[in-house]
Amino acid sequence: MTQKETNLERVLIVGLNLPNDKIDIENSLDELEELVKAAGGEVIGRILQNANNINVSYFIGKGKAEEIVTYAEELDVSTIVFNDELSGAQIRNLEKLIDKKIVDRTNLILDIFASRASTKEGKLQVKLAQLQYRLPRLIGFRDYLSREGGGIGTRGPGEQKLETDRRHILREVNNIKHELKEIGKNRELKRKQRRNADIPIVALVGYTNAGKSTLLNQMIDDEDGSLDNKVFVKDMLFATLDTTLRKSKLPNGQRFLLTDTVGFVSKLPTKLVEAFKSTLEEVKYADLILHVVDGSNQDLDIQMDTTFKILEDLDILDKPMVTVFNKKDRYKIEDLIYDSELVDEKIFISALNREDIDLLLEMIEKNLPQKFKKVNINIPYGEENILNYFMKHYEIHNLEYTEKGTMISLNINHIDFSKYNNYII
Repeated sequence: MTQKETNLERVLIVGLNLPNDKIDIENSLDELEELVKAAGGEVIGRILQNANNINVSYFIGKGKAEEIVTYAEELDVSTIVFNDELSGAQIRNLEKLIDKKIVDRTNLILDIFASRASTKEGKLQVKLAQLQYRLPRLIGFRDYLSREGGGIGTRGPGEQKLETDRRHILREVNNIKHELKEIGKNRELKRKQRRNADIPIVALVGYTNAGKSTLLNQMIDDEDGSLDNKVFVKDMLFATLDTTLRKSKLPNGQRFLLTDTVGFVSKLPTKLVEAFKSTLEEVKYADLILHVVDGSNQDLDIQMDTTFKILEDLDILDKPMVTVFNKKDRYKIEDLIYDSELVDEKIFISALNREDIDLLLEMIEKNLPQKFKKVNINIPYGEENILNYFMKHYEIHNLEYTEKGTMISLNINHIDFSKYNNYII
C-alpha cells in the first residue's frame, strides 16, 4: 500500500544504543514509535546501532547512515526520525547523504505540541520553543522546509518565518516572551483570587498517558460532571496539553480544585520545559500533588525519575505528595519495582473503578495540609453576606432557621474557623 493510499507519512525510526544509557533502547524506540503515531505518521521500520560514542558528523556512524539510504528506498519512506536531539550540522549532513526529511526526537515532540495546543498561551509557548530550537538549525532545515507536502516536523512557524534573517526571528522570540508575560500577569491574578477563596488545590502530575485526564474526569464533582466539563481522553501520548482546572469534593463535603498539567516524557525538550514553565508553575501553588504513575509500564521507575527531575527543576519537590499507581487491573502490586525512597504516601487504583476513586478521595482528605473541623454555626439575621460565603464555599450538611438566626452544619477549614469563631456554637 502506498503512502497516498494510507494518508500517513511513512517513517523510519533510528536509535543509537550507548553503553551508559539508563533507558532500555527497545522500550525507548517503542515510545518513539508512539510519538510518531501521535504526530500522524506510520512507522515502517526501525534501525538500531550499538556504539561507544556519538558520531560528531552523522550522530550514528557514516556506514550506518549509508545503510539508511538503501532502507529508505526499499521501504518507500519519506521521513527519518532519530531518537535523540541532533545538531544543525548533523541534520544537514544526514539530509545531504540520505536525501530524506530528517527529524529528531525534540522536533517531533515540538511538532506534536504545535498540533495539539488550543489556547492562545499554549500556542505561544510551543511557538517560542520551536523558534528557539530551530534558530541554530536553520541551515539544516532549509532543504526540507522548502519541499511540498510539509508533514511531521514542519508544523508551527512557517517556512517564510524560518527563511528570514536571525534578527527577525530573535525579535519574534522577544515579542512572544512579552505576550506570555502579560498572560502570566492575568494567571497570577487568578491565582491570588483562588488563594483568597482558600479552596484547597490538588495538582495531577506524571508521565504522559499515565491516566491523569481519565482520573480527573472521574473525580469531577457531580454538579460539574457534564460532558462539556470533562477533558479530552485518548490512549495516546500528549492527548491533552492545556492546563485544566475543575471542581471536586472530599468525602467530608469540602470542595477543592483539581488542576491537570501537561504530561512528561523522557528526553523532554529543555526549551519546551522552559516555555511551559509558567503553566507548570500551577503545581507550585497546589496544596497537594498527586503523582500519577502507570503501574503497568515496565519502565515505571525511569518514568517516575523523569517526573521527579522536572519537579526538582521547578523547585517543588517539598510539596506533600501522594503517588497514585494507576491501571492496577494490568499489573500485580507485588511485582512493582520502584525507588521506595521517593515514595511516601501511595495508593494503587484503577481510574475506571469508582470504589478506587472514593478511596483516593479519602487519601486526599487525609493528606491535605488544610485540616477541617465539623462545626455548627449560627448566623444572625441581617448578616446574609456571611451565610452566602459559606453557601458558596462549603457543602452545607444541615440548615435550620431559628429564633436567633440561621443554623448551619459544615466542615470548616482552619482559617475560617479562626475568622468566624464567634459564630461557632
